[in-house]
Amino acid sequence: MMRPMKLAGSELMFGRGCLEHLKTLKGEKAFIVTGGSSMRKSGILQKVIDLLSEAGIKSEVFSGVEPDPFFSTVYRGAEAMKAFGPDIIVGLGGGSAMDAAKAMWVYYEHPELTMLSDIIPPNPIPKLRNKARLVCIPSTSGTASEVSRSVVITEDETHVKYGIGNMEMMPDIAICDPEVTVTMPPSITAETGMDALTHALEALVSKRANYLSNILAAAAAKDIIHYLPKAYEDGSNLDYREIMLNASMTAGMAFTNVSLGIVHSMAHTMGSFFGISHGLADAIILPYVMTFNQEDEFAKNTYAALAKELGAEDLVSVIRELNDTLGIARSLNEIIKDEAAYMEVLDEMANMAKNDGCTKTNPIIPTIEQLKELFVKVYRGN
Repeated sequence: MMRPMKLAGSELMFGRGCLEHLKTLKGEKAFIVTGGSSMRKSGILQKVIDLLSEAGIKSEVFSGVEPDPFFSTVYRGAEAMKAFGPDIIVGLGGGSAMDAAKAMWVYYEHPELTMLSDIIPPNPIPKLRNKARLVCIPSTSGTASEVSRSVVITEDETHVKYGIGNMEMMPDIAICDPEVTVTMPPSITAETGMDALTHALEALVSKRANYLSNILAAAAAKDIIHYLPKAYEDGSNLDYREIMLNASMTAGMAFTNVSLGIVHSMAHTMGSFFGISHGLADAIILPYVMTFNQEDEFAKNTYAALAKELGAEDLVSVIRELNDTLGIARSLNEIIKDEAAYMEVLDEMANMAKNDGCTKTNPIIPTIEQLKELFVKVYRGN
């Protein structure tokens, strides 16, 4: 059943069948941004086109957005938008497709912007919605880009990933239909699910954590810990898919208000240097950072309280056991075999993570030396 909500001027649709909301939209042209072929093969892309057609809206599709989208892809999409002239932009797919759609939207509405640096802080995101509104439809239960003000865009030349956040990029409509997520393979279910769990657990101990974010983050974390293994084992079960999608969205609402921590800082960095998928990096790093964060009394007590609610003694052990159940490596040396190459860039990685925007809301602000130690522990598993 579709369950609509209104949030600060945005519309949030969740529950089975809510994709049908597309046929109620008002507009003339929709530009659909999507990734590889999964949405086409599953029939979801055509269903989106058909529902928009029922509303009298003509669609054009921009496909092929890569994981961790490059700026060149974003700019190419924006140029295609300028030629088509949509009044609705649809981000359909995982976080990369939705992030790309958000960024394309900025360059479409503001053709005077031509470089990635034009939107990297301290440069502001200019006012949007002069030409189009943004609709986001997630196909994974992890990034929560559909309820987030953030994007991660990769610079082509350096492969550095830039996290950019601004409330102007908050989607106008989020449509979270579990049927869209059913085709996720187990590995993607696991990695994106752990990304969502990381969002919840980092929001819980963020320096900006508050009454409302805590309610959202704790509820999401408990549901993900319980239902992610079930969705991993039985991806065709719509009940599990719906709970995971709702939990991901709820964790997203928490972190977009209170930010994240150094799990994300380190994961962004590892993605830049070694191309590791974001969710996998989060999953491997998470227990190491949680152990580090327990030097802070607030974080230690927060983790202990959640563990008690889960009927466990130690939350870090819960996360390690969950990773094991999902077939996720315990350390990076299982994935990056060249230890010398990893250690060679340790200083650079520590500096990049230190300067990441997520670092400033971690319960402990690490030194460069502490970050280097964490990178080594994550690699060697000690």
